[in-house]
Amino acid sequence: MFADDEATEQYLRPAPSSTGRTKPQEGAPQKGPGDDGFLRARRRVPVRRGLVPASRAGRIAAAAGAIIALAGVVWLGILIRDFFREDPRFRIASSASIQIMGNTQVTRPELLSVFGSDLGRNIFFIPLSQRRAALQQLPWVEHATVMRLLPDQLRVAIVERTPVAFVRQGNTIGLVDAQGVLLRLPAAAMAAKHYSFPVVTGIAATDPLSVRAARMHLYQQFVSDLDSGGSKVSTQLSEVDISDPEDIWALLPAQGSDIQVHFGDSDFLARYRSYEQHLPEWRQQYPHLASVDMRYENQVVLDMTQQTPSEHAVTAKHPPVKPAAKSPKAAKAKG
Repeated sequence: MFADDEATEQYLRPAPSSTGRTKPQEGAPQKGPGDDGFLRARRRVPVRRGLVPASRAGRIAAAAGAIIALAGVVWLGILIRDFFREDPRFRIASSASIQIMGNTQVTRPELLSVFGSDLGRNIFFIPLSQRRAALQQLPWVEHATVMRLLPDQLRVAIVERTPVAFVRQGNTIGLVDAQGVLLRLPAAAMAAKHYSFPVVTGIAATDPLSVRAARMHLYQQFVSDLDSGGSKVSTQLSEVDISDPEDIWALLPAQGSDIQVHFGDSDFLARYRSYEQHLPEWRQQYPHLASVDMRYENQVVLDMTQQTPSEHAVTAKHPPVKPAAKSPKAAKAKG
C-alpha cells in the first residue's frame, strides 16, 4: 500500500523563479521535466499479522496442535516420574546402602534407627529434612547432614558434641557440653577417653535447656578468665558450683585437702591470684581453713572446719583485687 500526500508535496515544492530559469552551468547534470528541489521516497506501510490465523479453520488447527503438545509434555513427565519411582535401581536395599561419617561416641545402630522405615524405599521419596531433624535429636549429635547418592545410597555426616565438664546425673557422673546438653557415656568408654574436667554442680536434667545453656555460658566465662593469665588454672579445679550466678565457687586442692573459694561474679583471675598469694600465710595461721570468700573489696572471710576452741570464722582485712597490697591481718572473729 502506498500513501501520497499531494497537498504537502505541493507546499514543499519550491516556487518557480520570477526572473526566469537560470542557465545551467556547463558540465552540470541536466534535470528532467519532473525534477524539483525535494525528492520524496514512497513509503511502504507495514501490515502486522497476528499469531492466530485469521480463518476459523486455522484457529481450530492451532488449538488442536497446542493441546497435543501439552498432552505430550504431560505424558513424558508421567513416564519420567514412574521411571524414578518404580525402577528397583533407586531403592535402598539394606542398611549397607547408608554411609555414616563423623561418629565416634554415638554408635552406628543408634544412627541407623532413624532410617528403619526407609529400607526398601525409593531414594527419591525419603524426606531428608525430617531425617536430619531426627538425627539432631540424639544427645551426642550437634549437627547432621543427609544427602542422596544415586542410584541407591544415602550419606550421613554428623558433627558430635564436645563435652566440657563432668556433671552429676543422679547417682552417676555424666558429661555436659557448652550448650548445657547432658551426655551419657559408659564408664569404660569415659575412662578410655581420659577426660580431665572439673565436676559442675548446679546443672540438673529437670532444668530447661535455656537455663542450662545460660549457666554453662557462665561456667565458660569463669574458666576462660582463670586461664587467661597463661597458666592452666582450670586444671586445678575439682568442682565448680554455678547454681548462683552471683556467687561462683570452686574447690581447689591445698596440701591434701580441698578449700572452697567463693569468686563472686567477676574479676575471677585477680581474685584467684590474691587467694594464691596469701594462702600459705592463712594456712599457717589457721590450719583448719576450709573456705575463703573473696567476693568483698576490702576484706576476706575465712571459715574453719574441725575448729579448736580458739578458732572461729574470721574476717581478714585485705583488698583481694590488688595482689600487691600488704599482707592481710587477722581481724575480730565473726559472731
